Amino acid sequence: MAAFPPLRAWPRWTGAAPVALAAAVLAACAPVATQPQAVAEAAPAATPCPKDLTPIARCLSGKDSAGAYYLIAMPQQWNGHLVLHAHGGPALGAPKMERAVEDLERWSIMVRAGYAWAGSTFRQGGVEVRAAAEDTERLRQIFVQQVAQPQRTILHGQSWGASVAAKGAEMFQATATSGKRPYDAVLLTSGVVAGGTRSYDFRTDLRVVYQYLCNNHPRPTEAAYPLNIGLPRDAAMTQADLAARVNECLALNKSAAERTPEQQRKLKTLVDVIRIPASSIQGHMNWATFHYRDVVQHRAGGASPFGNQGVQYKGSPDDAALNAAVLRYRADPAAVARFAQDTDLSGRIPVPVLTVKGVDDPTAFVELDTAFKATMEQGGSAARLVQTFTQHHTHSYLSDPTYPTLMTALLRWVDGGVKPTPEGIAAQCPAFEAHFGKGCAFLPGYVPAALSTRVADRERP
Repeated sequence: MAAFPPLRAWPRWTGAAPVALAAAVLAACAPVATQPQAVAEAAPAATPCPKDLTPIARCLSGKDSAGAYYLIAMPQQWNGHLVLHAHGGPALGAPKMERAVEDLERWSIMVRAGYAWAGSTFRQGGVEVRAAAEDTERLRQIFVQQVAQPQRTILHGQSWGASVAAKGAEMFQATATSGKRPYDAVLLTSGVVAGGTRSYDFRTDLRVVYQYLCNNHPRPTEAAYPLNIGLPRDAAMTQADLAARVNECLALNKSAAERTPEQQRKLKTLVDVIRIPASSIQGHMNWATFHYRDVVQHRAGGASPFGNQGVQYKGSPDDAALNAAVLRYRADPAAVARFAQDTDLSGRIPVPVLTVKGVDDPTAFVELDTAFKATMEQGGSAARLVQTFTQHHTHSYLSDPTYPTLMTALLRWVDGGVKPTPEGIAAQCPAFEAHFGKGCAFLPGYVPAALSTRVADRERP
């Protein structure tokens, strides 16, 4: 068996005008990004590790001063580096410790590869990127002050958490005391990285096209409301209720052979127009319902930052009829400005950034990465970005050897100044399969298309 390729000797652990004006006003009022306010944090307590990590790691947990739970895993053979994890989702409702456990179980590859791992649940549920970035940075401080001083800290964001990590890298660029950067590099995996004001456009499209086809969310007998608010504030609908309505119309819970011709026709139309697989429709409908309500009611001042004015829908049996009848909404300028201030990125990241995404990701389209590349270029950080793509069809996790390959390339970039290439990363991955199993599927020549080729352009305030 080939030896796992080492980084170095690994030491053991020793301890538009309206919206532009609104955005300008919000920016002027917004505080300058600093480290989370210094608070005496309680030391983490020893806690059982997930079963698979028990033989090789020690785990610590706690609840920070802002109310976020966190979990830390320290491998017995620590390589000296910390992976600071920002999770995806986001979940709605109060934080629960179980979320951090689930994240560590999913990302145990980092610990098995020798990295310390730390993940926060964030102090609140819902779509608030800056607060999650603050919680992640607070956890880094807890680790440094209460656990150990890492040689390198890699900020890792997954899915929606990639926007959290990218925002955190923009917000926290130097500590107040030492002037040292808190993060040495950023790893973004399967990221939702086009900013909130663009990344979710297709979910607005899904909601209105679904209603055109199914007309049961809401039903004609129920009070009407603008679909771009997700749900009214006091609506009692649950995810189970929504799933029942979707299955009533599309029979997602049945095989193709069990669907009626009408259900098959509607499902095919929705898949062809929105360009998502049938298997991801329910998840995106949940987002366009419950997360949209969270954004509107708690993040955007009660108005919706989502719209579809000007969209020309294509792919149905009768596009003219669809475009004539589909409901149209114009995003509220002030809501867009509020949401942008929290979720959109500037591209001003001062450290190396490495990304990976499966080209058939059903949740975070690969075309989002083209938008992120343009953002990094506009922010003057193009030279600090390398994007990689794989022949995977999943979103939540690609494969075990993928992530150690990326971490190794990223740290070599940080330590030696050798910027990796997609070709070099693809060539290095097979050596990790000997230690972590099969799963290398990098596509070094792949270049994603523009986001507008996947999600139709629209009028913006």
